[in-house]
Amino acid sequence: MSDHVLAIDQGTSATKAALVDAAGAIVAQASAPIALATPRPGWVEQDAREIWASVRAAVAACLDGRDPRRVAAVGLSNQRETLVLWDRRTGEPRGPALSWQDQRTAADADRLAGDADEIRALSGLPLDPMFSALKARWLLEAHGSHDVCLGTVDSWLLSRFGGAHVVEAGNASRTQLLDVRARDWSPRLLELFGVPRAALPQIVASTGPFPAVRGLAPLPDGTPVCAVMGDSHAALFAHAGWHRGRVKATYGTGSSIMAVADAPAWEPGPLCLTIGWEDERGIAYALEGNIRSTGGTLAWLGRLFGLDAATVASRAAASSDGVHLVPAFGGLAAPWWDDDAVGLVSGLTFATGLPQLARAALESIAFQVEDVVAAIESATGRVGTLLADGGPTANAVLMQLQADTSGRTVARSDTAELSALGAAHLAGRAAGLWSDDDLESLDRPFASFAPAEDPASRAARLRAWRDAVARARR
Repeated sequence: MSDHVLAIDQGTSATKAALVDAAGAIVAQASAPIALATPRPGWVEQDAREIWASVRAAVAACLDGRDPRRVAAVGLSNQRETLVLWDRRTGEPRGPALSWQDQRTAADADRLAGDADEIRALSGLPLDPMFSALKARWLLEAHGSHDVCLGTVDSWLLSRFGGAHVVEAGNASRTQLLDVRARDWSPRLLELFGVPRAALPQIVASTGPFPAVRGLAPLPDGTPVCAVMGDSHAALFAHAGWHRGRVKATYGTGSSIMAVADAPAWEPGPLCLTIGWEDERGIAYALEGNIRSTGGTLAWLGRLFGLDAATVASRAAASSDGVHLVPAFGGLAAPWWDDDAVGLVSGLTFATGLPQLARAALESIAFQVEDVVAAIESATGRVGTLLADGGPTANAVLMQLQADTSGRTVARSDTAELSALGAAHLAGRAAGLWSDDDLESLDRPFASFAPAEDPASRAARLRAWRDAVARARR
């Protein structure tokens, strides 16, 4: 009996696989790590072959000891703006996969500054090296444009199965080459960024059609792929984010804060307009703010002290004693979108040590998330509860700090693999395993953190943070 969904979550630092049963519960899971290379300052690369190998390893480990014939459908969620160039004939990558974190194209962005308003109006995204368009130009110039395919990670993985060169609509909307309202590659954006349309994939809905599985042992070849979503989009879906007024923050290496919204109401500002997902009901648009470094800040601090990120967080003091850490390692993204901002640590004294720096790192996460939530609130109305997910949310100190910093209740999902679960939910519905009512009634357990800080103290901390951000942007 085929009554399970296999969810694959291809992330920045690892690929995770989760087997979801007919009740919507994760019954098996596995993970395979992936390396990041930083050959020069600002350059962040991955090996597309290693990404594919990690998917195969995670799937094999997840299904070890399970009957793969019970998998009715596969759902895929993926890191988004990372871009791959590969040979159309051989299927082999040409050059590295340029990570969403990569900043090598900052000078190219500067050269297009005069067109930034038009680019933003068409794509819904600010002109920024994080998005795929500038990476596409760099890859084509560095590794050739003849007989090639360009694609985000979902497109690359689907190409391993064979069949058409396709990309899911939500991922396509993160490339900055899509006219987000027309849902098609924009001739004007292709002209500005120097990208040939022939290299780009066909845009399909989040429910496909996609090539069926091939080469993902022990899954039988031909197992259908029934849903593909960007990781942040999938997490919003798992939160039942199709309901208006729900705002979620996914914490990871960076962070994404997102809520569904009406496209006609969007005007260029601190938030992006993106396609959340597309299914038989049409397109669900979303407002989003992206933060480049949240969990990555703890990992960076850990490297300085020879510790892992979790240990750094556990060493945090109850107060930073006036220390602020602005993690503008490659500039600042939402709501500032300032590529010239510099990383900054301020307020140091001879008494400052790892505990104060670790606290400042945790606070930088909470402050950045609140900056974006406040921007969403100004666009959509009062946000009383923030839905939280992602690995760093396991830290209860961070979650309480977020509640205190935001002055909002934080509802942390008890399910760590929410991106995988969202992809599974959409795939299961598309495969006929679940109805809309089934998804509505799924148990979504969470832990609640209520703000406990005095409002005056909260306001003073926010003012001090924004002073530190202003110094980083000078």
